[in-house]
Amino acid sequence: MVDGHDLSVRAEIRCSGAGGQGILLVAAIIAEAATELGRQVVQTQSYGPAARGGASKSEVIISNEEIDYPEVLSPDVNLCLAPGAYRAYVTGMRPGGLLVYDSDMVDPGPEAEKWTLCGVPFTRMAAEELKKKVVTNIVSLGALVEFAGILPAYAVEEAVVKRVPEKFRELNAEAFRLGRRLASEASLAPTPSPAVPA
Repeated sequence: MVDGHDLSVRAEIRCSGAGGQGILLVAAIIAEAATELGRQVVQTQSYGPAARGGASKSEVIISNEEIDYPEVLSPDVNLCLAPGAYRAYVTGMRPGGLLVYDSDMVDPGPEAEKWTLCGVPFTRMAAEELKKKVVTNIVSLGALVEFAGILPAYAVEEAVVKRVPEKFRELNAEAFRLGRRLASEASLAPTPSPAVPA
């Protein structure tokens, strides 16, 4: 539940960052987890002018009912890991929506007053606690799941493990759990909807 909206019924999610941050994988994992749970899912993606370094985004719609339009119009949740992506893709978020962002990388502007803000230093924590910045995206995914309560964490963690090569599975599972812990420790973490199993 975010600002009165039950995201376990329908949620529009936008994930954005710089090319190379693995933001498309985050959206693919969300979509996979929702599909495994029998939800209706649409995923789209777009790249900036440069595949690595330019802003990129991927969007997911999750619904309990048939999705009649395949594009995100007004995101309920926006995950943002880079300042360029924030400038390019924060527009259109619905008032009261949830902005999950890397607090060391993104400085929300005055327009952010109309959203619920959940900032966590994802990149720094991935480097300090896991010694691997490359899993910043999975740390942020864990936090998003904890903050938003859209999908049960066990289903998303299962999708994480399925999507990565076997030798990196434990690292990515640890990264996902780290993100969940960081979110639960943050003072603005909303209580997940009771309709969503923990």
